Amino acid sequence: MAGPAFRAAAVRVRVPASSANLGPGFDALGLALGLYDDVVVRVADSGLHVDIAGEGAETLPRDESHLLVRSLRTTFDLLGGQPRGLEVVCANRIPHGRGLGSSSAAICAGIVAARAVTIGGAERLDNEAVLELATEIEGHPDNVAACLLGGFTLAWTDAGSARAIRMDPADSIVPVVFVPGRPVLTETARGLLPRTVPHVDAAVNAGRAALLVEALTRRPELLLAATEDRLHQEYRAPAMPESVSLVNRLRTDGVPAVISGAGPTVLALVEDGAADKVARLAGEGWAANRLALDAGGRASCRSPDTPVRGVPDPGKLDSRSWKGGMFVGSGSVNLKSALDASWIYSEARCSVSPSGTTLLPGASPTA
Repeated sequence: MAGPAFRAAAVRVRVPASSANLGPGFDALGLALGLYDDVVVRVADSGLHVDIAGEGAETLPRDESHLLVRSLRTTFDLLGGQPRGLEVVCANRIPHGRGLGSSSAAICAGIVAARAVTIGGAERLDNEAVLELATEIEGHPDNVAACLLGGFTLAWTDAGSARAIRMDPADSIVPVVFVPGRPVLTETARGLLPRTVPHVDAAVNAGRAALLVEALTRRPELLLAATEDRLHQEYRAPAMPESVSLVNRLRTDGVPAVISGAGPTVLALVEDGAADKVARLAGEGWAANRLALDAGGRASCRSPDTPVRGVPDPGKLDSRSWKGGMFVGSGSVNLKSALDASWIYSEARCSVSPSGTTLLPGASPTA
């Protein structure tokens, strides 16, 4: 049986940062944020070449152990076979080890890029399978669902299969992230969680998670109450005492603040008019950034000469031009001139219905 055929053109995939849990929605709720990694993948004649600019440029591996490369390889296996060679360029803006979904972004980018560069890939690996595979690699569906669908997502498993729906957050909500200088491994944060919790705490979280759907989509004035958590944040305090202290201080001041994912980043969900003031509350030791919400939801193709709005050319990035996950300047570094050929631009998010809400298995293919 013949293996798959591959496109000659490079594929460019853009994936958003994401914040999971959002307080009470442990391993279920996610929010896509307007901070992006861009990845370019091209099938080559032989070998593997990986270039990285931005976050992780000095620390990430450039071989088969790179999470994005592993996700590419796993997807190619499912699609019927490996290409002879690969050239990969990563332009990273999402901070690593900070609870902003950098691993989910890498996983989703790898899966979507492999599907897009494989002729007939969308027919062989539909959107349901993309979510399933991303969840299998990551271990939980909350971040990958937000990364693939954009917006505000609710993910769950049904008979072992991952499912997700997407909702539109209220336009007035602005995420403010407080990123510390020190990372915390997800494994460390998860290892601090108890095997059981009091029934009363579980009941409180169930009610708050339900309320959070209403607060994030229609009634932001309820966000402070809706983001209360009793299941995971305080248990993780030994690994991130400064983060939990900042959350408690902000909440005492009436700011809806939570630990973003497994931490240690703190996320505040505030009204537009208060965002700049809230960003100044953290003090020293924190990189505070006001972000947009990522609406996402549709794939798009771009011609070689059409720039992606707000995204520097990966061939003109310098790791010295990056600070705290945010692009702050310009420089130049040679990142594979061979990738200057024609492009297919494919965003990582799956198509959604006009209403903005869809069950992923019913969505149309993106590539």
